Formats: sequence, C-alpha cells, structure tokens
Amino acid sequence: MAKVTIIGAGSVGSTIAFAMASGGYVSEIVMIDINEEKALGEALDIRQGVPFCPPVSIYAGSYRDAANSDIVVLTSGLARKPGQTRLDLAQANVNIMKSIIPQVTAYAPDATYVIVSNPVDIITYVWNKLSGLPEKKIIGSGTILDTARLRARISEYYDINQQNVHAYVFGEHGDSSFVPWSLANISNVPIAEYPKVVKAENALFPPMNFKEVEEYMRKSGGRVIQRKGATFYAVSLSVCHICKSLINGMDTTMTVSTMMHGEYGIEDVCLSTLNIVGRDGINGRILLPLTDEETALLHKSADCLKEIISNIQI
Repeated sequence: MAKVTIIGAGSVGSTIAFAMASGGYVSEIVMIDINEEKALGEALDIRQGVPFCPPVSIYAGSYRDAANSDIVVLTSGLARKPGQTRLDLAQANVNIMKSIIPQVTAYAPDATYVIVSNPVDIITYVWNKLSGLPEKKIIGSGTILDTARLRARISEYYDINQQNVHAYVFGEHGDSSFVPWSLANISNVPIAEYPKVVKAENALFPPMNFKEVEEYMRKSGGRVIQRKGATFYAVSLSVCHICKSLINGMDTTMTVSTMMHGEYGIEDVCLSTLNIVGRDGINGRILLPLTDEETALLHKSADCLKEIISNIQI
C-alpha cells in the first residue's frame, strides 16, 4: 500500500482524493492547500465515508507531512480567466510551481511526481528543469485524458467497449494535439476497416468522420466547462490510472508528458507520446511508427510549446 500526497484541494485534487480512498489501493492520503480550511474540510468529508471503503488514512497537512510519500500529485494553480492569454496563465502557474518545488521536494525527494496543473506540458518542463529530480520521476498527465475522450467517442461510433479501442492523442495537451490515425484500431482492425469486418445483426455503422471525432476530443472539455463550470471527474480518473500503475508495479503504456531527448527528432520540450509507466516511474518510451505527416504534426506541437517556454521566466 502507498502514501500519496495531493497538493491542491480544489475540485480536481479533492476528486482524486475521493477516488483513491474509494479505490482501496492507497493506505494514506495527505491533502495540502494554501487554503488550509478547504483542505481540512475536504479531508474530513472523505474520511467520514471511509467506514464504507477499504481502510485508508486521509488528512490535511503541510509540506512536512509529505515525508515518505510514494507519489505526489500536483493539481494547484490558477484557472484561466476571461481575457487572460495562455501565456499569462503559464507564467502565473509557473511562478506558483517555483514556490512549491523546493518546499515539497525537501520532504519527499524520492517520490514520483504526477503533474496535473495546467498548462501541464509547460509545468512538467519546469519541474524537470528546477526540481533536481530524476526525469523518470516526473510525469505530466499530458494527453491521457484527451486519449480517453478519443476512445470514448470512437466507442460510441461503433457501439463497442472502450477497452477494445486502441487509439492515441499525441503532442501538447491543448490546441496543437493530434491523433495519429495510422495507428488507431479496434481489436487490431484499422478504424476505417472495422465496419467492413463486423458480421452481426443490426451492425450498421455511420462512416467514420475523422475530423469530427478529433474536434470532439479537442473541444469536449470546453463543453463540459460551459455546462457545469469545470471538469474534474474524467481527469481525476485518468490521474488515478497513472497512480495505480505506479503502485501496482505492472508496466502500463499511456500517453503522458515527458522530456524529449531526440525521439522523433524532438529535443528539450515535454509533450505526450506513448510511454511505459511502472513502479519506478517512466520505465521507457514506445516509438510508434508515425507517418511523415504525423511526425510533422508532432514537431508543430513541440514548436508551439517551445514558443511559450521561450517567453516565460523559469
């Protein structure tokens, strides 16, 4: 069983804590927030439901309480305000991370850090540059949620279990992300070919509209925010998926944001490709065979992120 510290007790951090407490795969959860009363209230609310869950200790604390954590999850930061540029948000949240990094790493130097705060690829890059931690111990949630949204939409198209859909979103967790459709399949059948090979009663499928599906993946988060004010259930489940893979030790492939060192010809930027996540953090990267067009899209995404990095103070 593992100890997890969650920094940030807003909607995302609190939902992660609730999901972990319900899941039964951690023994201790520490919640830290600059608003101490909020953290105390969230921890108390979850703790009072623990009699109906597997045993877990959950409480609000300070950075000192992060000592001996196996995992630290970073969700703190400001949300983008109306009229605020993406660059302004990036600098504001980078400044917050610069204050957090030395405080938490002093007490949890051996933990694996899962970065959720946005813009996640920029924040992951900052952690790599300033924390002094091994790169394999720094994991940005990246496009794992985008990938889940993509799989959900494809499964709706073909009325098939989402776990039978194998497709990915690469690049930035943002507007320059893309789907390498050459790799997408359902049970090893290329997406476009799937309707042709299904022999089942009433198996009538609409033609796959790749542009519409990709647009859905990219815009659905905004639609959720428009309708309910924030997104936190799906992102929290995706973060818990990362943490479970770190805890159970079984290497698992997922699209998370990590530092690039020449893969696909890309250097010195964090973005999402297919990585292997296990007990020690990032245990490897799978270099999937992208087409020339897909490789160009990955480079475009990297360039978008590098432009932001060049305009912020780290």
